[in-house]
Parts: sequence; C-alpha cells; structure tokens
Amino acid sequence: MINRVVLIGRLTKDVELRYTQSGVAVGTFSLAVNRQFTNASGEREADFINGVIWRKAAENFANFTHKGALVAIEGRLQTRNYEDGNGKRVYVTEVVADNFSLLEKKSDGQQSAPKSQAPDPFSNQGNQNKFAGSGNTEIDISDDDLPF
Repeated sequence: MINRVVLIGRLTKDVELRYTQSGVAVGTFSLAVNRQFTNASGEREADFINGVIWRKAAENFANFTHKGALVAIEGRLQTRNYEDGNGKRVYVTEVVADNFSLLEKKSDGQQSAPKSQAPDPFSNQGNQNKFAGSGNTEIDISDDDLPF
C-alpha cells in the first residue's frame, strides 16, 4: 500500500515548535496550497493543509522558515482522533512530513526573497535541482520514539 504526499505551498504562519515530555521536538504548521483551477469568478482558491514534523527536521523547519515561505513537503497522510473536554470525539487528518525543501533563496538582509521575485521551482534555469540538498536529513527513529 502507498501513502505518500507531496505538497508545494506557502506557510500560513510560523512553525509552532514544541517538545514532548521526553524531549522530542515536534513542529506543527499549516500550508496554503493553490488549486490548479479557478472558480466561477475566475479566482484561484487554496486548500489549507495542516501538518506535523518531528525531531531534528522539526527544529530545522522552524529555524529556516517563516510565515509566507514557499516550501515543498514530502510525507504521508495520517488520521487520528481524541476526545475533547466536552466528551466529543474529534477527528484530525494531517500530513506527517518526512522531508522539506526551501524553494526560495535568502536574499541579502532578508529572511527570504520577496514573493513577487520567487523563483519558479519547476524551471530548468541553470540545471539546478531546487529540491536537492536542503532538509533531506536522515532521522534515526526507534519504536519508543513514535507517538502512536
């Protein structure tokens, strides 16, 4: 069976980095991903997709990104549920990110390039691979570290 998700979009807010009681880093984020088509008014709509990222990758993601950053996320879709304070069952579907790539270059004195000057991640300009070398860190995970 296959459960793989690849998304390219902009962060809707800064990554929220927290640590579990055992000291494992976990980052939560929301990604705005434009749809490929326009609505009846000719406007392009976006989906807002929640995600979570773990361990060193979470720390790197929080440190090197910010609200509005254009990023690529690779991971899997996961559904979980819990009972809220009122006894109601709540279902959550989110992307569990394994890897991320920064799709904008840092400019001098700024966190990232202005949105109007963002490079096209699909262009073959200079034969550079926009997905290579950033965020592809290998993570050593034992069964005791998994949250489920």
